[in-house]
Amino acid sequence: MDKNFQEEFTHVIKFKPPLYKQRHQFVKDLVEKYKPKKVADLGCADCSLLRMLKFCSCIEVLAGVDICANVMKENMHTLSPLPVDYLQPSERSLTVTLHHGSVAHKDPCMLGFDLVTCIELIEHLEESELEKFPEVVFGFMAPSIVVISTPNSDFNPLLPGVMLYRHPDHKFEWNQGQFQSWALETARCYDYSVEFTGVGHPPTGMEKAGFCTQIGVFVRKYPQTGESVQSEKPTEAVYKTVFKAVYPSLKDEKYLKNAVISEVIFTAQIIKHRLMSKREEYRDDPERKSKFQPSMDCFPDYLGKLVVKKSMEPFVSGNEVYIPLATIFSVPKVNRLCGTFEKLCKLIAGKVTLSSDGSAVVFNIEDEDN
Repeated sequence: MDKNFQEEFTHVIKFKPPLYKQRHQFVKDLVEKYKPKKVADLGCADCSLLRMLKFCSCIEVLAGVDICANVMKENMHTLSPLPVDYLQPSERSLTVTLHHGSVAHKDPCMLGFDLVTCIELIEHLEESELEKFPEVVFGFMAPSIVVISTPNSDFNPLLPGVMLYRHPDHKFEWNQGQFQSWALETARCYDYSVEFTGVGHPPTGMEKAGFCTQIGVFVRKYPQTGESVQSEKPTEAVYKTVFKAVYPSLKDEKYLKNAVISEVIFTAQIIKHRLMSKREEYRDDPERKSKFQPSMDCFPDYLGKLVVKKSMEPFVSGNEVYIPLATIFSVPKVNRLCGTFEKLCKLIAGKVTLSSDGSAVVFNIEDEDN
């Protein structure tokens, strides 16, 4: 490497977006590709990757493990549900848990994950911990996919101020050959395939330096059997749970009931408002008022297309407006939430005023006038 060329770049290399964001985006892209339901981040530190992943709609279980409990405790509040999560519960379930422990130890709480991420972790491990790491992650946990990122020491001469390692806590930093040799041997031992990539492109003309952060994506070749998991399962837990959050979900019937009731009332109110607005046009003409019947132009477009049967048309009788439940159930969001008409009736029972035969939502016209 030409010394003058090298010195020129040590002052100008800047990554946009920052390297840590590129690493996180890499994981997010992988999640969007493979749609894992259960994801564990080993060495989660400040929980920033977990905060990003909790918004991925496919994930139902998120877990973080770190040896430093204080760092997790300082940041764990950012993983708690927000008020909006209770006001508008998601259709999926989500549980987020943080554990204090070492990645060199086996714990049954880390079984059953689809994806395990180890982002800038292994270079912090002591030699004895690194020796145990493959058996814990690939042998015991045995997820479908493992992502490991680590600094590429071939890139270090291009970084200003780096004398030996990029961080004082690093125990080692591998070049491309060393990382790939370790990864290929690990993959061979535990029946995984591995592909190499990275983030943080080198400057033009310095391609041999490779990515600033090198990444190995391991994919398990064969499904893990229940017997193999059980045979490796330790008898007791060694991690300490420091945080757990269960997000409100429409899979929980109490949240589903509230959501359905709100949606039913909202839909019925829209239909009633359009119906009464049309009726108002006939109020000053007694003859026309007596002949008033709702028509399709009384309703929003998406409802007008649904109100096609006579039995599904809303109507006025005396001082009451009747909005058939069949019409409300046909609204896509209500239909998706309930699944069946019978479940709709069950969820709103006693919470919404219905006609005597239970077939329609009823509003009093006087309430409208007031």
